[in-house]
Amino acid sequence: MPAVRPPAAGPLDREGSVPDTAARRLIVIVLFGGVDLLDVTGPPEVFSLALRETDEAAGYQVVLAAATMDPVVTGAGVRILPDLTFEEAARRSIDTLLVPGAVEVDEERRVHPLVDPGLVAWVKVLAGRSHRITSVCVGAHLLAAAGLLDGKRATTHWSTAQQLAADHPAVEVDADPIFIREDNVWTGAGISACLDLSLALIADDLGEAVALRVARQLVMYLKRPSGQSQFSVPLAQVSTTRRIEDLRHHILRRIGEPLSVADLAAYAHVSDRHLTRLFKTELGVTPHAYIESVRVEKARHDLESSDATLERIASACGFGTVDTLVRAFRRRLNTTPSEYRRRFRVPQMP
Repeated sequence: MPAVRPPAAGPLDREGSVPDTAARRLIVIVLFGGVDLLDVTGPPEVFSLALRETDEAAGYQVVLAAATMDPVVTGAGVRILPDLTFEEAARRSIDTLLVPGAVEVDEERRVHPLVDPGLVAWVKVLAGRSHRITSVCVGAHLLAAAGLLDGKRATTHWSTAQQLAADHPAVEVDADPIFIREDNVWTGAGISACLDLSLALIADDLGEAVALRVARQLVMYLKRPSGQSQFSVPLAQVSTTRRIEDLRHHILRRIGEPLSVADLAAYAHVSDRHLTRLFKTELGVTPHAYIESVRVEKARHDLESSDATLERIASACGFGTVDTLVRAFRRRLNTTPSEYRRRFRVPQMP
């Protein structure tokens, strides 16, 4: 990512500032080399549908701001033209500042967020002109570097969450939610979460009814709340040994049956203590926690795709009772099975 020249030191001169347009809510998306394409193009689509779904004459005006007016090459290789420069944007009254992210991948396929000091300086300036500050995906690293997340709870893409926490101890990093709101600062998780975050902003501005109409236009059947996990638990944990992979498949095949540490240890031909050590080393969790995560994942699928009763789902997933199912959902998803089904049930085609 080419370096972005930071703004000159000292306060900005707001005399003779560029007049705002008739749009009531000006949304400025930060644009820079290597930025994730969907982070930039997704939110404008969502906000444009909000304008179509309402009778409000004002609605939103979305603009792309960059260091210069030169075309910007995104991480996908697509060139985008900015609408104005950072300097020009800093003379506007901004309703929402949206900061996307960019990453580089090393030789071991590890993902690292790109954080340019000049860009961070401009983000800090623009944030000072903004009513609401948001980030998408690894854009949270730019907000954190600008000191905008200190003392706040925030999320980012799960692959860089540990780095965000290590680099910025003053930030309370939570890698699980789709998005988090702390006062006027919103942070979003993975790349596609920019759509969820945009819907949440619309709901905050125009109400849930408008946001739901926009979600239907986007064919987003699953309009996810902020507490929704950003990834599937079994997919999030990757093992490296054949023994653990075999155990995982064994658990999936028998998820509706009672599964104890002793049962799994006998199947793997190891001691109970060694089995627990294997799970801790390979998956970072205890056998019991992993089994519960798989059961919750299956229950989520059943709630989304079937009309089965909670009693039947609890039995099929190995929870035994509905009370146990409810406690697991509250512990892992901060919701109940009934509420989850209400939000995420996928309509069946006629």
